Amino acid sequence: MITLDEIILDARRIVFFGGAGVSTESGIPDFRSAEGLYAGKSKTKYDPAEIVSHSFFIQHPQEFFDYYRNNLIYPTAKPNPAHFALASLEQAGKLNAVITQNIDGLHQLAGSRNVYELHGSVHRNYCVDCGKPYGLEAITATTGVPVCDSCGGIVRPDVVLYEEPLDTAVTQAAVEAISTADILIVGGTSLVVYPAAGMVHHFSGEHIVVINKQATGIDFRASLTIREPIGETLQPFVNYQARGDE
Repeated sequence: MITLDEIILDARRIVFFGGAGVSTESGIPDFRSAEGLYAGKSKTKYDPAEIVSHSFFIQHPQEFFDYYRNNLIYPTAKPNPAHFALASLEQAGKLNAVITQNIDGLHQLAGSRNVYELHGSVHRNYCVDCGKPYGLEAITATTGVPVCDSCGGIVRPDVVLYEEPLDTAVTQAAVEAISTADILIVGGTSLVVYPAAGMVHHFSGEHIVVINKQATGIDFRASLTIREPIGETLQPFVNYQARGDE
């Protein structure tokens, strides 16, 4: 059976498509596992999946921001070996793009440059009325509903909520990256959130590698399926550029 090391060694254009499981080893919970946010451990009378919807944000902004601050922002989280390995592969000229469903910014913190954030980022915020941009501190340093210091409008995170469309430019760039890759690594995602998950079907290259603890909808196409933690799996590639494998 072909190994991950062999696939990466022969690769020319790797694209990584990842989800919440990439950041669990950094202490950020996922959504759908037994320990995830949707398991109902947060102290709220609302369904967590309902809270992170556009309609809930509009109708209950106070409850939205209370939940958002307590459950979706992890400002002290650090990249784990998975993030660092992907950054090393990019620096070595092996990896062309990281496509992530995560909003935590850990790929960039680890050193990745070409990152497509399908669902936005907690590090970007903006006024819904005048569009003025704000950093993460606009949310973390305030209580209640954050408001713009220029016009008084609500400052919201630049993240894609349920019922909201993905950014067209980001999705087009992500699809282009996938369609021109020779290796697609899918990691830390069960591929159940659409339309993002549907992007992987644009891949027509040589190998698909799936690194995920649970089965995914693309396992049947995979040359290699790994059911181990992704940080542990990618640990050997953290210093890939210094290995002299080229």
